[in-house]
Order: sequence, then C-alpha cells, then structure tokens
Amino acid sequence: MKYVDEFRDPELGRALAGEILSLVEPGRHYKLMEVCGGHTHSIYKFGLDDLLPENVELVHGPGCPVCVIPMGRVDDGIAVAHEPGVIFTCFGDMLRIPGSEGSLLEAKAEGADVRMVYSPLDALRIAKENPDREVVFFAIGFETTAPSTALTIKRARAEGVPNFSVMCSHVTIVPPLRALLDSPDMRLDGFIGPGHVSTVVGARPFEFIPSDYAKPIVVAGFEPLDVLQAVTMILRQLAEGRCEVENQYTRVVPYDGNPRALEVLSEVFELRPHFEWRGLGFISQSGLRIADEYADLDTEQRFSVPGVRVADPKACQCGEVLKGVIKPWECKVFGTACTPERPIGTCMVSSEGACAAYYNYGRFAREREVV
Repeated sequence: MKYVDEFRDPELGRALAGEILSLVEPGRHYKLMEVCGGHTHSIYKFGLDDLLPENVELVHGPGCPVCVIPMGRVDDGIAVAHEPGVIFTCFGDMLRIPGSEGSLLEAKAEGADVRMVYSPLDALRIAKENPDREVVFFAIGFETTAPSTALTIKRARAEGVPNFSVMCSHVTIVPPLRALLDSPDMRLDGFIGPGHVSTVVGARPFEFIPSDYAKPIVVAGFEPLDVLQAVTMILRQLAEGRCEVENQYTRVVPYDGNPRALEVLSEVFELRPHFEWRGLGFISQSGLRIADEYADLDTEQRFSVPGVRVADPKACQCGEVLKGVIKPWECKVFGTACTPERPIGTCMVSSEGACAAYYNYGRFAREREVV
C-alpha cells in the first residue's frame, strides 16, 4: 500500500497547509465547494478542515448519487417491488433511503422480494437464474456508474434475457452545478471538481464554470493530499487572477474523459427533458432515460410506475445541505431525530452523504461546542 501511503504523508500535508496559509488574502473569506461526497468523507475522516485557515471554508455540493434521489422516485421503486413476481434489485445504500411511506428495506420486510447487488451484472445473473420471474435493477448514480448499467443492458439484449429490465434513475453532473451557479444567493469562490465522474466525462465539461461564471475549478482525487493540493491550486488561481479548469487527478482522469464509456452512454441512454432532484426541484436535461432502441428493457415501459411527486419532510434540510447553504449540524434534526440508524433524509444514509460524514467522524460535536 505504499502508493496510497504517499498520498497520506503527514509532513507533506503540513507543508501544503502552510502553502495554503501563504496564499490567503488577510480579511478575505473563501468559500469552496467540494462537489463529490467522496471528498466530503475524506475531508472529515482525515480532519483536513482542521489544517485549513479559518477563512477557508469548504461546503458540500450535490455530488452524492444516493442523496439526490427524490422521495417520489423511491416510492416508484417500492411500487414496482410490490408487483407480483418481481425481484427488485438495487445497491445497498438505496435499501434504506426513505420514501413517503417507508423504504425498500421495509418493503422487503413486508414480503417484497428486494435484493442487494454489487453491480447490475449481479441483477442480470439473478434474472438468468430465475427465468419465471421479472428482475428489475434500480439504476442510480452519475456518469460514474451509468456505463456499467449501459453495458449490462447491451449484454441483456445480446444474450436474449427477456425477464430483465432497468429502472433508470441515472443523473448527470453539469446541470445541477449550473443550477447552483444560477442561484442568486449562492456565493462561491471555486470548486473542487468530482474525481469519480471525471474518470468518465473528463475535465473538459467543466469549462463552462470559468468561462460563464468566472469561478476556478480543480478536479481532484480523494486522498488527503489530493484534496489539500486542489485547495492550494484553487487559491493560487485566485491569488494570480486566473480562472481555469485544472486537473489535479491526472493519474486517473484524462482531460477528455473515457471515449468508449461516453460512446456506450450515448448509445443506450437519452436525456430526459426534466428530472426531479431531492431538495433542488426539477432540473432540465439532468436525468437519463433508456433510449427507444432498448425500450423493451425499460422497467417504466413494462410496469405502471406511479410517478407521483412527493414533498420532502418539513424537518429534513437535505436540500440546503446539498446546495451548500447550511452545514449538516445546522439542520434541526441532525443527530437527534435523524441518525444513520433512523434517517429522515438521504444525506444521513449514503456512504457519500455529508450528514453521514459529519456524524460518523464526530465533527458535529466540535461544531456545536464552537457555537
């Protein structure tokens, strides 16, 4: 594990913290958004916020794939899971996401055949093992996971598996960022760009952020030194009056992305005119649906999906957390009525959720003491 250890070197971390301190302008407050939930967990797991000057603030963004799924979409999944003869499959995080009247885990307890899988190929295997049952895969995630869903759909077609379908809830990363930047009350100085998504789409799609909004963005990896270096690069751009897309994660992310993955995405999926995001409302051209060529593998074509919009619980402030308006500990139910064991909102469930990061690594206790 020497390669990983190199990105967790405490001496280099302190050196980067010193460089960050030298770049900040006295009296100026910097607000940077880490788009990806993986960055949020690294920041609080390794205590990176403690290494930053007080006037450099990191806020969470809408990059957690589970957190952005609205309650109505969860209800749609539960409705399909209760259909006779259906085996409903999904990733583990989705089991506990609350809908308006329970979760998929509770639906399983009530008798629905809901199973956790580690990949869409697991769901396809289950379909082949159960030819007399309809097997549905609840596909979620950004462009990071969408190629694996697309390839599974292509394999199901090639192998002639008639009892397999996909309930597509994949989303894309650029539209929510544009929606955030268009918000009149959102003041940000720069972005730590999402590393996982960028392995597929590359860094090029984020060029609209400096060109249209004059904000720097640095695509970053997930180790402690990756995040600290990304903060350093953003602050250096601001200090030098530059505004660019930079790629800190060059060991993994090609600037133009993965052409084969992008090709299969364009073949299997199309953009939905509108898609609802938890806490953000409907955002145009932000969700993916299965293309007409593969419509026979689309769950929404096989089953009657309610498609009812459900308002978030009034007590839950996941939307404000996803927009970087508040920190998780500022939510009135954080750590009390809402915990990882009994979540009210999605941000407390997912392994990439900001509330789960604050709760699991004890940051909420310190923040409340400060207040």
